[in-house]
Amino acid sequence: MPEGDTIYRTARTLDKALGGKVVTGFETGLAKLARVNDDAPLVGRVVEKVEARGKWCLIYFSGDLILVTHMLMSGSWHVYRVGEKWFRPRGQMRVVVSCGDMQAVAFNVPVAEFHTARSLERSSQVPKLGVDVLSGEYSVEAGVRALRERARTHPDDEVGVVLLNQRVLAGLGNVYKSEVAFAAGVNPFRAMRTLTEREMEKMAEVAQRYMRANIASGVSEGIVTYAGHRRTTHAMNEGDRVWVYRRRGQECRRCGAAIEMRKQGVAARSTYWCPGCQVFSE
Repeated sequence: MPEGDTIYRTARTLDKALGGKVVTGFETGLAKLARVNDDAPLVGRVVEKVEARGKWCLIYFSGDLILVTHMLMSGSWHVYRVGEKWFRPRGQMRVVVSCGDMQAVAFNVPVAEFHTARSLERSSQVPKLGVDVLSGEYSVEAGVRALRERARTHPDDEVGVVLLNQRVLAGLGNVYKSEVAFAAGVNPFRAMRTLTEREMEKMAEVAQRYMRANIASGVSEGIVTYAGHRRTTHAMNEGDRVWVYRRRGQECRRCGAAIEMRKQGVAARSTYWCPGCQVFSE
């Protein structure tokens, strides 16, 4: 599943390609989007801005119309010049927004909705997100407040589940969940009530640092969804870029213990950790 850094880069690339330009073409394979376009055509509107909120991408058009998309497991936005061959089959196309010679194409996007500012505030999940780790409003203090509040209201929640909860910290996904917990020395299966203030500070700080390191300008600026390996270590070699994620059975880079993996939470997401560096304690 694309994580917050992927969506941030997606929004940045879409904004660079389309921002401030007039829509010259719109196409969709989704009936509910087509109906809105029939009643209030996109052609002639201006793309005012594109922004990321957690794992959501929002394209703002003039005349109070917002296209909201979520990639879930398989979706992606690509940017092409009009007439350029697409990297994906046309049958996977869900939305095409053309502005002059540039074209943004959404492939296999499972969630795509039009909203006004009012309907977005009233009915979408987007405004209900927790503080976005990549937003200008995020700080270590804000992250700690969100974690502390969750520990107060849901003391038995497991740390790994909370790090994935978009209503606590928006943008973190399965890779960062495991990597952040490792960097903080926190076992991801511990209950939130067992965390110290320092452990929460460490997780809040590392979450921002890791995600910012993966949105640096120049990273994945072409096809905008990220299909490579995220880097949480300082290693340049592709096989050494993460501490624990997908390294089950391999030696921990710090202590040498074998990395473990277990399914966690209602969604049964894979969680990786080092039993030597992340000792379980209640």
